[in-house]
Amino acid sequence: MTVPSPRRKPAVLFVCVKNGGKSQLAAALMRHEAGADITVTSAGTHPGVKLNALAVEVLKDLGIDVGAEHPKMLTEEAMQAAGLVIVLGTEAEVPEIPGVRVETWVTDEPSLRGIEGRARMELVRDDIHTRVKVLKEHLLAEA
Repeated sequence: MTVPSPRRKPAVLFVCVKNGGKSQLAAALMRHEAGADITVTSAGTHPGVKLNALAVEVLKDLGIDVGAEHPKMLTEEAMQAAGLVIVLGTEAEVPEIPGVRVETWVTDEPSLRGIEGRARMELVRDDIHTRVKVLKEHLLAEA
């Protein structure tokens, strides 16, 4: 009798430049959607010192608290551990690492349409949330 090999728990690392806004939104939304089914981390190529206050606010609207989070530096080790890196926007540049899949999400940027402040952040959150839901389904189907 053959014993099936244990499946590897899917993992994803969300990256942006400062790790204070978009990548934190994506990570929080994926944790909210997937619970413990997917390992979720986030990092920045040039991390800031704190989270974007509007990002924190629009997550609270969905009942998501990221008060304990802080910007973290992107490392090759984190990329290898995840195996899948999602870069949010086109500004962050990540190294190519064998065996690590990198995807770039060119997210909605409402400020290009003159939408700023909280309204902008809600649109960014909603765009990322839609993408996260699709990614979650793909990762769990592949597991």
